[in-house]
Amino acid sequence: MTRITYFVLAGTLTGCLALSAGAQSQPTQSQSLGDYARTVRKDKPKDSQTKQYDNDNLPKNDKLSVVGAAPDTTADNSQAQTAAATETKPAEPSAAQSSKDRQKSYDDWKQKISDQKDKVTLATRELDVLQREYKLRAAAFYGDAGNRLRNQGSWDKDDAQYKQQIADKQKAVDDAKKQLDDLQEQARKSGAPSSVRE
Repeated sequence: MTRITYFVLAGTLTGCLALSAGAQSQPTQSQSLGDYARTVRKDKPKDSQTKQYDNDNLPKNDKLSVVGAAPDTTADNSQAQTAAATETKPAEPSAAQSSKDRQKSYDDWKQKISDQKDKVTLATRELDVLQREYKLRAAAFYGDAGNRLRNQGSWDKDDAQYKQQIADKQKAVDDAKKQLDDLQEQARKSGAPSSVRE
């Protein structure tokens, strides 16, 4: 009885598949799969009004449309020029200047950068000395338990003072490094070679 049921189900399923396959239009031997897909897509009704782009309808000659107004660069340029005019920096060499003038300008840049490097080095050394002193005082204070008990209040005051001095000196080092970077960038913009900036 189960064999008969399987045969009936198999026959019914085969018939249904044959009917559905016949109902669909299949590509012919001469038509490619891509052409068949395009014809099916064209025959499909468009229910949405939005424009969809694909490789078939993508514009090839149109330019990119930018939305919004163009930024006002004249105000930015005038602010940058006034800021540049107020800064004190060596004269920038131009193409019309002689090689002597250009070399003098490069020497000025080199001297300014060298002076700033010296300031950075000095500030870094002072910070290092201050940190070493703090570590030595802390080691001496924590090494003697009796001293720690007797002078806890004065240590707290000194500790806060040293930490503030270290923070101030670290800020000075960071500021000096930033000024050095700014000078090197100004020298680069003025056309100074890298041998002058380094």
